[in-house]
Amino acid sequence: MTDASITPSPDCDLCPRLAAFRTEQRAAHPDWFNAPVPGFGDPDAWLAVVGLAPGLTGANRTGRPFTGDHAGGLLYKTLAKVGMMRGDYAGHAQDGVTLDGAMILNAVQCVPPQNKPTAAEINMCRQFLVAALSRLPNLATIVALGTVAHASVVRAYGEVPGRHKFGHLAEHALPDGPLLIDSYHCSRYNQNTGRLTDAMFEAVFARAVEMRN
Repeated sequence: MTDASITPSPDCDLCPRLAAFRTEQRAAHPDWFNAPVPGFGDPDAWLAVVGLAPGLTGANRTGRPFTGDHAGGLLYKTLAKVGMMRGDYAGHAQDGVTLDGAMILNAVQCVPPQNKPTAAEINMCRQFLVAALSRLPNLATIVALGTVAHASVVRAYGEVPGRHKFGHLAEHALPDGPLLIDSYHCSRYNQNTGRLTDAMFEAVFARAVEMRN
């Protein structure tokens, strides 16, 4: 895995479409974070949770991954259930929450229009995901939330996604890398449609803890 800055600069222009969208959001919402969102958690984490990208009114607004939107409520609640979160999650970056043994990252660090980054944007931002993962000396397990995160993690370790089929609770041994466990993304849509239940999501993290022990 190659080295790089873990987080792009606030005015990163590597992806012109994302930079333009960020500029629009800064004009519309000058009090929002509106910049590439860095990872959040324990620098000694053994577990990395990798999502898709910052949500427009979630992490892009608050500056902390999965904070301030529907998806974040389930993620932090689940981390608390398995003993990896301290404090009371209140949906903002100043709520005092800390993570114990976990780090939350995204495959793409800038908010994309319609929450859909392009393949080129995912590929461009992978250097920052690679760098962030490489800075976790105790990393043993990665939970990928959704197919985009799954594929980006697989490619980060030099593998081909076609050889590692995504599936909820599927496990993948990455050569010279950590164990990868897949989960459906904890998006509002997946929760509202029943594609992902609280119990299904908790099972992913319970499995990660079980493998750790």
